[in-house]
Amino acid sequence: MLKKEIQTAVEKGELLPLMEEFYTIQGEGYYTGTAAYFIRIGGCDVGCHWCDVKESWNAELHPPTNVDLIVDNAKKYADTVVVTGGEPLMWDMSVLTSKLKERNLKVHIETSGAYALSGTWDWICLSPKKTMLPTETVYANANELKVIIYNKHDFIFAEEQALKVNPNAILFLQPEWSKKEEMTPQIVDYVMNNPKWRVSLQTHKYLNIP
Repeated sequence: MLKKEIQTAVEKGELLPLMEEFYTIQGEGYYTGTAAYFIRIGGCDVGCHWCDVKESWNAELHPPTNVDLIVDNAKKYADTVVVTGGEPLMWDMSVLTSKLKERNLKVHIETSGAYALSGTWDWICLSPKKTMLPTETVYANANELKVIIYNKHDFIFAEEQALKVNPNAILFLQPEWSKKEEMTPQIVDYVMNNPKWRVSLQTHKYLNIP
């Protein structure tokens, strides 16, 4: 393809900057412990200082990949696909999700919500960040709110975000990995005092899997 044709296909969501794809056990949130095929899309400008996949930030490092190839790979492994990043909603997810659904796959997303919602999803995990707050469409459609707790102020941020999501969203607090020894006991106490919340842990890191 010529460069302009590639750019047009990326804008349409027919090509996406694929960083990596892998079959594993989900480590966080509502679906912890279940098998899923992860599709990690490159590109993110939210800029979390504790991000554990900073190599995903620059989309230009990750080759524009045909959505049909991504879908074919996913179908070989799993019934459930998780689209993550980076920030996948920087790109139009409509083509990817429609083709995954044509293959009878359940389609989940992990997103900061900083961009407008595109695509058709069976499950939306919203993990908001202070640097770029979520859009109204993501707040309205989130199935799960997962707030990362790095310091005590993040509990205040979590409550602010809980007021903005729809009333059916399931609420999780998750310690940032480098602060887990300090913050996990505080999260446990907080959830016991505020039982609308649940504890989420990065169990894949304890299991030493992707």
